[in-house]
Amino acid sequence: MTIKHLLKLSFILLIFSCNQNFHLNRIEGKRIDINDSIASDQAIEDFIKPYRENVNKNLDSVISYAVNTYTKNDGELNTAIGNLMADAVYSESNPIFNKRTGKNIDFVLLNHGGIRSIISKGNITARTAYEVMPFDNSVVVVALKGEQVLKMMTYLAEAKRAHPVSNQLQLTLDTSDKVSSATVDGKQIDKTKIYYIASNDYLYNGGDRMTFFHPNDSLYVLDYKIRNVLIDYFKKADTLNPKRDNRFIQLNN
Repeated sequence: MTIKHLLKLSFILLIFSCNQNFHLNRIEGKRIDINDSIASDQAIEDFIKPYRENVNKNLDSVISYAVNTYTKNDGELNTAIGNLMADAVYSESNPIFNKRTGKNIDFVLLNHGGIRSIISKGNITARTAYEVMPFDNSVVVVALKGEQVLKMMTYLAEAKRAHPVSNQLQLTLDTSDKVSSATVDGKQIDKTKIYYIASNDYLYNGGDRMTFFHPNDSLYVLDYKIRNVLIDYFKKADTLNPKRDNRFIQLNN
């Protein structure tokens, strides 16, 4: 057979092979356990050590003191830790909002599930804030008509959960779990008035089925993480002693 014939045969075989349909029969893998048996790279450890130490030093610096241990399970409709968080968002965010808009936040609404840790009795550090709020949720202020704020009150009544609200809001349920009274700064909610509600971006986007933020008159993004709110609040508070109160309660009879 000549070289010419060999080339022709090779070409035919190549064309034939390219037209074949190949199928994946199986995938094989191997599990590699990541544990302390894997030796660390000392050069990498030496490089990151000063950064790690600096971060830990900042996180563990004492910035306040808690007189008791606070948990999100210490109340049915409002808790000391939830009240602290909502009031902290109000006190730290309202000056920023007022400076930008000339308006004031009417009240704050957060979510019970967003509280991810207790606050233990004793020294409070920046790490405490990271434990309580490990997510990157940020403060937003939503302008809502009173009619939608009343829908928010209905949501809270039906949920019967200790979603944190700041103390500007007073919500009372009757024995049938219906809204008995809902006031902002001591005044009944006006359906036609615009209210400025501070919350976080997760809830604004419908988290915990909080759909009442839409539609709205306007949205203000403060670029202020809830975690940083807590850190700033802790630094100013010196001693933490939050209480359960009557901001969200139910009548017994």
